[in-house]
Amino acid sequence: MGQIDDKVAVEVPGVNFGSDQLLTDNIGDMVGRPEPIVINLSAKNPKILGDAAQKVADVISDVRGIEPSSVNNGVVPAGDALEIRVQPDAASMEGMTVAEVQNQVNSYLHGVVVTKYIGTLGDVGIRVWSDPAGQQAAGIARERSLLRRDEQTEPKIYRNDLKNLPIRAPDGNVLPLSTVAHVVFVAGQPELTRRNLAQIVQVTGEVAGRSLGSTAAAVRRALAKPGVLPPGVTYTMGGQFKQQEVAFRGMIEVFLAALIAELVLLLFLYERYLLPLIIVSTSVISSSAVFVGLWLTGIELNITALMGMVMILGIGTEMAIFYVSEYEMLCQNRPARQALVDAALNRLRPILMSVVAMILALLPLGAAISGSGDQMQQPLAVAIISGIIVQLPMVLVVMPVVLGLLQRYTSFGTEEVAG
Repeated sequence: MGQIDDKVAVEVPGVNFGSDQLLTDNIGDMVGRPEPIVINLSAKNPKILGDAAQKVADVISDVRGIEPSSVNNGVVPAGDALEIRVQPDAASMEGMTVAEVQNQVNSYLHGVVVTKYIGTLGDVGIRVWSDPAGQQAAGIARERSLLRRDEQTEPKIYRNDLKNLPIRAPDGNVLPLSTVAHVVFVAGQPELTRRNLAQIVQVTGEVAGRSLGSTAAAVRRALAKPGVLPPGVTYTMGGQFKQQEVAFRGMIEVFLAALIAELVLLLFLYERYLLPLIIVSTSVISSSAVFVGLWLTGIELNITALMGMVMILGIGTEMAIFYVSEYEMLCQNRPARQALVDAALNRLRPILMSVVAMILALLPLGAAISGSGDQMQQPLAVAIISGIIVQLPMVLVVMPVVLGLLQRYTSFGTEEVAG
C-alpha cells in the first residue's frame, strides 16, 4: 500500500486518492470517519471556518507522517443559493410585516397543507401550490409554466422570476416581491456539518511511514504555532486517533484491574505478602518486554498489542505459580536453598516445552506469513512471544535468586515458605 501511494503521488500529482485495508476502512466507516487524522474545527463565527480549514490543511500537509495527497480541507460545496432579504421599512409602507411576506413566499415555494386524509399508516397531508407565473400582471407563457413543473406538479420558480412573485398587501394591492425585498445570489455555499449543535469543518489526512501517535503529536505541535489558527477558532482531534485514545485508556484500565485481581488471588492462595509481590513483579516485567519486541520488529503499539500484554500477565503468573508450587513441595523434605535449585531444574523441561510450543505456534502469525489479514493480529503474536521469552528466565533464574536472597537476609525461607 505504501509503495502504491508513493507511486501515484509521484506519477499523478494533485490526485485526491486513498488506500485502506478493507476491514480497517469498514471499521472507520462505522465510527464515522475512516481517516486516521481528523481535525474538527469550530468557531464562534462559522464564516471564517472555510479559510481556517484551508490554512490548517496546508500546515498539516508539511507534517512528517501525513500523506500530502490525502489531506482534505473538509469544505464540501453544496451548491448555490438564493437569499430573500425582506426590507422592514419597505414592507411597513405597504402595511405588511416581514412574517407576512415570508409566509406568502413560503406558500409559493413549498405550498400549503390545506387538509389531510387518512392513509394506510397515518394522516397524509394535501399540499396545494399556487402558480405565480399565471398570476403575474406581465404574464408568462403558459407553455413555459408547464415546462417548469416536475412530476409532482410543483411549480419551479427560477432566479429571474423570483423577484416578480406577486405579493398581496392587506389592502388588496398586488406588488412584486422586489418592492419589499432583495433577492441575493449566493454562490458555492459549503455543506454544513454540526456536532453538539456547533458548526464544524473536518480537516482529514492519512498517515504513512510513521506511527499514528507520533504523527498526531506532530500535528498538534504544528497547530499550536502562532498564526496557524485565527482568533476564535478551536479544534479537537477525531478519527482513528481519537478512537485509539479511548481504546488505549480502556485497555490500560483492564490491565490494572487484572493486575489487582491476580495480586488479591495470590494473597488468598499463599497467605503472605512477599511471594505474591515477587510473582506479580515478574509478570509485569515480562509484560513490559512487549515494548522491546514491538520496537525490534518495527510494529506500532496498538490495541492488539495491549491485549497481548494482558495475556502475558496471566501466562507469566501461571508459569511462576508452577515453579512456586514445585518449590513448596520440595521444601518439605530438603533445605530451602536446595529446593530452589531443584524446583528450577524440575520445572525447566515442562516450562521450556510450553514456551517453545507457544512460540512455534505464533511465529507464522508474528512474521505475517500465514495468509491474508494476518497483519491485523501480528502485534498480538509479537507481544506474546516477547513476553514469554522474557518470562522464561524470570521464573527459572531471577525468581530463585530473589528468593535465595530473601532467605539469606530475612526469615522468608524458614518461616514463610519452608515452614
